[in-house]
Amino acid sequence: MRLNWVVADSMDLIPVSSTEVGHPVDTVPYDVLDVACPSRMVLARVGEKWTVRILLSLDRSVLRFTELRGLLTDITPKVLTETLRALERDGLVARQVFAEVPPRVEYRLTPLGTSLLDAVRPLRSWSEANAPAILDSRARADAAAFI
Repeated sequence: MRLNWVVADSMDLIPVSSTEVGHPVDTVPYDVLDVACPSRMVLARVGEKWTVRILLSLDRSVLRFTELRGLLTDITPKVLTETLRALERDGLVARQVFAEVPPRVEYRLTPLGTSLLDAVRPLRSWSEANAPAILDSRARADAAAFI
């Protein structure tokens, strides 16, 4: 029996047989709306709270940890570390350690991370352009809820 990999509730993949997902293993189509599709993991990573903001920050330049913290002032060091490790594991961010005293670590986008920015930049532009309309809609909905 050949195994396929599907997304569990976390960011990890679990093995299942091809009969469990209903497709021959070699012909599994990618569809993020299919619960058995590994591409769901990718979409979940991109949709995490800090991923887009970290990618957009690294789009500016190569940054050290403290520089990222300076740009993302509302993230804790622990969460930033965890998110950077996850992005590095997924091949979106590269971490380079320099043998210096004190140690210096720099983060940069990989080519895969840079390619993701092609999708993220329009989302950023849309968010910034439509923020006033969203805020107005929220205010109207909140006001109506109090009546």
